[in-house]
Amino acid sequence: MTTDTMFGQKQASAKPRTLKLKQIRAVYETLVIKEEVGSYLKPFTRYTSPDQVFATFGFLRQETKEYFFTIHLDGKNRICCVDEVSVGSLNQSIVHPREVFKTALLSSAVAIILLHNHPTGDPTPSREDIEITKRLRETGEIIGVRILDHIIIGDSHVSFVSRGLL
Repeated sequence: MTTDTMFGQKQASAKPRTLKLKQIRAVYETLVIKEEVGSYLKPFTRYTSPDQVFATFGFLRQETKEYFFTIHLDGKNRICCVDEVSVGSLNQSIVHPREVFKTALLSSAVAIILLHNHPTGDPTPSREDIEITKRLRETGEIIGVRILDHIIIGDSHVSFVSRGLL
């Protein structure tokens, strides 16, 4: 690609022009956890049920704010990344498809599981939960990242797939 193809032909001036272009590169951050997690998050574990996800991320029951996570899975449903998409207030968090799928694409996830908590303890999906899940599913279909489930954690947990909502 030359400046002629980008900007058309122009009379060359005595002073050369400088082009400044931005290039975006994926940057990953590896977190080192310095506690015993051997029984908590076993490597190479395939996630095949909402109960497994609840057992792993059940600690969200004790949170006083609403957290929205995406669990990025490889082709064998093993966790390759966990992304904290949003931290909200007692009863809501802001979730946008752009933020959900930006990291899913960077991690080369084949599929994701949506996960959030309800600090009130009632895991019943709200109207907003159902709407954002539908919107995220449609977005995922377009870009090729499947949403396997949306799990809400409270005193117990609710799976959208189990309830026929996804």
